[in-house]
Amino acid sequence: MDPTAPTVAEAIRQTKPFASRRQEGALALILATEAVRGRFSRLLAAHGDLTLQQYNVLRILAGAGAKGLPTLSIVERMIESAPGITRLLDRLEKKALVTRDRSPEDRRQVVCRIAPKGAARLKALDPVVNATDQDALESLTDSEVETLIRLMNKIRISQH
Repeated sequence: MDPTAPTVAEAIRQTKPFASRRQEGALALILATEAVRGRFSRLLAAHGDLTLQQYNVLRILAGAGAKGLPTLSIVERMIESAPGITRLLDRLEKKALVTRDRSPEDRRQVVCRIAPKGAARLKALDPVVNATDQDALESLTDSEVETLIRLMNKIRISQH
């Protein structure tokens, strides 16, 4: 640990001891998540008017290709849950970044696709997002990144 970095208690200005090391660990995880999320939010704000959730939807639809995805499939793939997926898609469609059409096989189903403007936006963001990915974990060695991924996956899987 970096001896100059503030502890969790110092970061949140807590004067009482934590109930347990696990409580401190959970808070450290939340603080780290917020730090990384904030970095990406600022990046997206500086390069246009996308939120993290909107960016995530564009990435999901870009990966789906021309076939697109039904709305509920997008929700299942999102990194951060989005209870208002319809409003989120409304905003992206208004910006001409996605398109939506009724499925010819099942008229109840809406299929979403990334629009050319959305694909272009992602392509323009790729270099700065990739650099931010690198910067976000710059303080860790490759071995520490592997350990981090393993531990985060273990925590994530245990929550289901």
